[in-house]
Amino acid sequence: MIYKSDYLNIKELYLRFLKKREVAGKPIIDKIGKLNTFYLPLSEWIYSVSKRNNKTKIIGLSGGQGSGKSTITSILKYILKKKYGLELCVFSIDDFYKTKAERKKMAKRVHPLFSTRGVPGTHDVKLIEKILKSLKKKNFKKILIPKFDKSNDDRATKSKWTKVTKSPNVVIFEGWCVGATHQKDEMLKRPINYIERNFDKNFKWRKKVNDLLKNDYKKLFSKLDKLVYLKAPNFEHIFQWRLHQEQKLKLTSKNKKTMSKSEVKEFIMFYERITKHMMRNFDKISDLTIFLDDKHRSKKMNFYK
Repeated sequence: MIYKSDYLNIKELYLRFLKKREVAGKPIIDKIGKLNTFYLPLSEWIYSVSKRNNKTKIIGLSGGQGSGKSTITSILKYILKKKYGLELCVFSIDDFYKTKAERKKMAKRVHPLFSTRGVPGTHDVKLIEKILKSLKKKNFKKILIPKFDKSNDDRATKSKWTKVTKSPNVVIFEGWCVGATHQKDEMLKRPINYIERNFDKNFKWRKKVNDLLKNDYKKLFSKLDKLVYLKAPNFEHIFQWRLHQEQKLKLTSKNKKTMSKSEVKEFIMFYERITKHMMRNFDKISDLTIFLDDKHRSKKMNFYK
């Protein structure tokens, strides 16, 4: 139950937050509808999960490129604090990319495609596990969570890392491949795009990524208490949403290098295989699937567990 005064307060601050996110010519549509049918029900579900045995809960939030994970976590953090008094820690798998030097070594040792960040194998899984373990400790101590500087394609210096000073009730761990599962080996043989066809002819890169999902990442994702999956209508929408992100970045960040339409198209090819596999198996990997329409609005929510 939410009191009218609380709702009005949340609504006002929610609209103020979204106003900062809007850029000229690209308004966010149906703001109140999203608050009522998406953010508030999702917040209530997360709160109900957090109350079970009162231990720190780790909730994964997954969805394709441009599905809105970063915006969603920012809004959830505010609502859960304001409405339910929950202390949240939010971070992205993107902030745990291996350093540029580490990826260069992997590219030389295993396959050149590992120089491009994104796929399993380019994250520091051991560091994520260490952070998650520290966040759940009863005797909580201040933790530093890394930040990745995408403009330099490298991990930021420690002075820019996020400080977590309070023990969280809920940890939201978001990322495009959070909760992903491996494929059967025979499914790897047929290339699905230009990158695989021309730069991974012996499917060595695909095989290594798949093996990592089967082992290291499976162990990591087993630490999640729940997984929320944002399901896009199709992969074409993933491309359009990711392109929209890049266009927005171009308008708001004058000095940052941005990608062209063709560069975005090539970039998401690195993510295509796993993204499509997750879109097909959403009901097997998630505890809650949120079906998005082409305007990022929640059409319905399916609970599985």
